[in-house]
Amino acid sequence: MSDRRRRASTEKTRPSVFWLLAAIVVPVLGLFAKIEIKGADKLPQTGAYVLAANHHSEIDPVIVAAAVWRLGRAPRFMAKESLFHVPILGWALRKTGMVPVARTASATGARQTIETSRDLVRHGRGVIVYPEGTLTRDPELWPMRGKSGAVRLAAAGDLPVVPMAQWGAQQLLPRYGKLRLWPLRRRMTVVIGDPIDLDDVRHEHASPAELNAATTRVMDRIAELLGEIRGLPAPAKRWNPAEHGQKETGRLDS
Repeated sequence: MSDRRRRASTEKTRPSVFWLLAAIVVPVLGLFAKIEIKGADKLPQTGAYVLAANHHSEIDPVIVAAAVWRLGRAPRFMAKESLFHVPILGWALRKTGMVPVARTASATGARQTIETSRDLVRHGRGVIVYPEGTLTRDPELWPMRGKSGAVRLAAAGDLPVVPMAQWGAQQLLPRYGKLRLWPLRRRMTVVIGDPIDLDDVRHEHASPAELNAATTRVMDRIAELLGEIRGLPAPAKRWNPAEHGQKETGRLDS
């Protein structure tokens, strides 16, 4: 289904700060990136959802946000809770409905996850989550091992987890590299898959093992979608930084 045949949701058609952001970002991005979207009909047109995407470039959130906006939904991300206390930035995050993320799996973090899920359901909003929590450390830029935050958020509110793979942002900004603005209109590809079955963790007492297994299913599906874009088979096992002496810094998820 073409993204152009989708009807925009009320959260896009109703005046908001997103209109101003889109008026600035979309034309500028269009100079440097040509985004192709596949599986557009997989993204819920209404209601709450969790969109789980791979993360291989510091600039790919802009690509993901632009794709979600084109599909008629407002792009809201999980952001570190500390950012909400920064003057001006915190105001902007709150005004756009961004979601503060708990840094730990503590009782306080669990309560916040439940409250966040209920808030998403109440307002019918979607949220974009990077389950890896940081840029992938995989040398070939495949998705690495995920954190369970996206699954816990979805399970707490009975939300669908929709997998997304995106590729091409590294042409604009290589991981830990410098911005490359030439040539213009580089091709970016976004593929959205069917919601992932999480029935086994949609109960109050899901164990860490169950949550980790569900997270693995999410990451495996994202990797499969990325393999479709790249025309390569995804690695059978997700990269684990701990097994390679790497620190998982800059985490946005737990």
